[in-house]
Amino acid sequence: MKTKLCYIFLFCASSLWAQTKKWTLQECIAYALENNISIQQSELDRQAAEISKKDALGDFLPNLSVNMRHSWNTGLNTNPVTNTNVTATTQNTNFGIGANVLLYNGMQNIYRLHKSNLEILANQYQLANIKDNISLMVCNSFLQILFNKESLKNLETQYKLTKQSLQRTEKLVASGVSPEGDLLDVEATLANQEQQIVQMKNNLLVSKLTLANVLVLDDALSFDIADNFSQVPMDSKTPNSPQQIFSEALKFRNEIKISEVAIEMREKDVKIAKGNYLPTLSGSFGFNTNYFNSELLNLPGFSTQIDDNKGHSFGLNLSIPIFNQFKTSNGVKRSKIMLKKARLELKDSKADLKDKIYQAYADKEGAFKTYMAALKTAKARKEAYTYAKEKHEVGLLNSFDLSQMQTNLENAETEVIRAKYDCIFKIKILEFYFGIPIDNI
Repeated sequence: MKTKLCYIFLFCASSLWAQTKKWTLQECIAYALENNISIQQSELDRQAAEISKKDALGDFLPNLSVNMRHSWNTGLNTNPVTNTNVTATTQNTNFGIGANVLLYNGMQNIYRLHKSNLEILANQYQLANIKDNISLMVCNSFLQILFNKESLKNLETQYKLTKQSLQRTEKLVASGVSPEGDLLDVEATLANQEQQIVQMKNNLLVSKLTLANVLVLDDALSFDIADNFSQVPMDSKTPNSPQQIFSEALKFRNEIKISEVAIEMREKDVKIAKGNYLPTLSGSFGFNTNYFNSELLNLPGFSTQIDDNKGHSFGLNLSIPIFNQFKTSNGVKRSKIMLKKARLELKDSKADLKDKIYQAYADKEGAFKTYMAALKTAKARKEAYTYAKEKHEVGLLNSFDLSQMQTNLENAETEVIRAKYDCIFKIKILEFYFGIPIDNI
């Protein structure tokens, strides 16, 4: 009975923990990197590259084969002693072992092994690049949830203030200080805010589901994140010059490393293709024996014949290419073309990275200025609303004008929240290109 109660307690505790757990950005990124399908597929590509390397290593080893054959011959046979045809049964058994090893083929096997190592390296860079993209996606979704949460919190605060304004207006109307139309204006504002709250709650739910899907969570509806509302850092950790960021990014960005490794792989392809111009030398070894039995002859036993009939063979085979319908020369030319393309792709990757960094730098500067301007606007709107509310309370301002001032304040505060999280994300992108982890907000 105690055991059952213990299980029930643990189940309830785990269920409660699952419902109340608040995911941090670090936890979201770590979970996504472990469970994302794209990452799992890239990991399988890496494993396939490891197998390809084993293929390249296997080319250095000899081929070894064993063959056995046993046959019966029943019917008309020639007696080797009397040289007459008689009906009899004969048996013949053959055993053999053969081995072939490639001794030289223009070092193509060595170059293939080098290329397989580069393929593994390229897969590692590709996997790291996918992880970076997933991390950015998670960070963006995480900030979107924070934006919706903070916006909802702001709307609910404004809703409470409007309800207080409604109570004041009811008193003013009852005392004859304000007309009844002022009360209708406040009620309309309150209804509009209720609609905005419902819409923002829906936006919040959608943003949570979006991030839960990125994380591949089974129970997306109970997913939630920690309410650590962020502030814009007044001083970014990145250098002032985008050229400095670009110079640093060239040292570690995965898309650049992938392009650089691709050049090395194409260089190995050229060497492999040129290897077809050179002679191929291979060695071989063979061992064989046999056993023969016939009713017409009194032959030695099985083990004696196997031992007496042993044979060994050794051989070298040299193949010198002379002409093969231009296949070798065309293969070399194709490999050189692919090498040129790889070099151009590296230049293109560098140019694309530079464009992204300069754009990210400009976006960060613009987002920061927009955020600072939004703060000033919100401050002015708040002061104007406070002054208008004081006038309304003494009957010097009607509720419609006060409602307009409140709407302006709400829009300004919403713009501050939007500009803030947009600025945070733009800063994180720029820091990301400089090598600063993005898992901290």
